[in-house]
Amino acid sequence: LSLVGSEMCIRDSYMAVQPPNWTIILVGMMGAGKSTIGKALAALMGTKFVDLDRELEERCGVSIPHIFESEGEAGFRRRETHLLQEYANASDMVVATGGGVVTREENREILKASPAVAVHLKVSPEECFRRTQGTDRPLLQCEDPMEKICRLLQEREPLYEEVADISYETDGMNAVRAAQELLDRIYQHQLAKQQA
Repeated sequence: LSLVGSEMCIRDSYMAVQPPNWTIILVGMMGAGKSTIGKALAALMGTKFVDLDRELEERCGVSIPHIFESEGEAGFRRRETHLLQEYANASDMVVATGGGVVTREENREILKASPAVAVHLKVSPEECFRRTQGTDRPLLQCEDPMEKICRLLQEREPLYEEVADISYETDGMNAVRAAQELLDRIYQHQLAKQQA
């Protein structure tokens, strides 16, 4: 089958399982591809894509770095929790979360209680560093960004896995192929849930 044929086959199967109203929540480190793959996945599913960081910026009228600067990380995380609670129970969309969303226990409980499928997009430290070079990520404004990435990954990986229904390696993957493979994995996961 061509990619288009495979895509249609997967989507036809997915449509047969239940009405197309799944919500997919993407978690993972900055640079894991949550926004890029999320947009491709939403397009494949014919649904809405929401980036929680961009949504927060729109509602606050200022950038994430500005929120960090004026309110600190704790202030940003409080705002993030409020937004996560709103979208965790929404239907028919793909939601990309911020890399640190799992650091609050309250957020992990929201994710675990949500009817959405939580997908952990995994990335190696080297690939994360390559993808985030030259960006204004607040947590990487330090002397040794690579060391910071390694430390954050070590701290957060178990937390991502705690909330995830599915884990997916993104190193070396382009967004369209990743979205196609993920939709197949999500379909299999939902089918298994229905048959359980």
